[in-house]
Amino acid sequence: MNLIEPKKLQVPSKDSLKAKDPLDYDEVEKMQASMLYNAMDDTLVKARAFAKVMCKAFNESSPLDIESRNEILSKLLGKFSPGCYIEPPFYCDYGSNIHLDDFVYMNHGCVLLDINEIIIGKGSFLAPGVHLYTAGHPVDPIKRRSQEFGKPIKIGRDCWIGGNVVILPGITIGDGVTIGAASVVTKDIESFCVAVGNPARVIKKLEKVDLHDE
Repeated sequence: MNLIEPKKLQVPSKDSLKAKDPLDYDEVEKMQASMLYNAMDDTLVKARAFAKVMCKAFNESSPLDIESRNEILSKLLGKFSPGCYIEPPFYCDYGSNIHLDDFVYMNHGCVLLDINEIIIGKGSFLAPGVHLYTAGHPVDPIKRRSQEFGKPIKIGRDCWIGGNVVILPGITIGDGVTIGAASVVTKDIESFCVAVGNPARVIKKLEKVDLHDE
């Protein structure tokens, strides 16, 4: 039996990407640079296996053993800050591209496809079933057989992302935003507003407040 050797994804820095000719990028570097890449590259296959092993361990962990849960997430994610809490089940592609600031909360069933960077700001809440997709595929059916690409997602601080919301590749959501349940976010959302629908549209502007006044 040929078993995959799980190995955590080592994400290249932005500086290292800038210093290198894109023609010389390996598949991991292409992925991080939002270029078309081959997801079946051996390094990436092993990295996804690592994430699946860690997600399985987390999802099957005891709800009473918070210390062990946090240890698993600290090993899996690129950044797991103090006060963060994730309800299982939780799923991701690699983990290494997920960066959570302090006190981020995710309810049950969140899926983060992190082939590119996902940043979630301090104090933001994700309701059950939120899906964040940095992954995209070519519309050309021939290219789609062997290539894909990713674009980063950034969610500001003190946001509330409602249940079953889908956020597509390349989206930035500002601070203090509420996204209504079951919305599909296809364009950037400005700070301090409420957006709902498919596609999500701003329906209300909120008073701007100093979120750093703690």
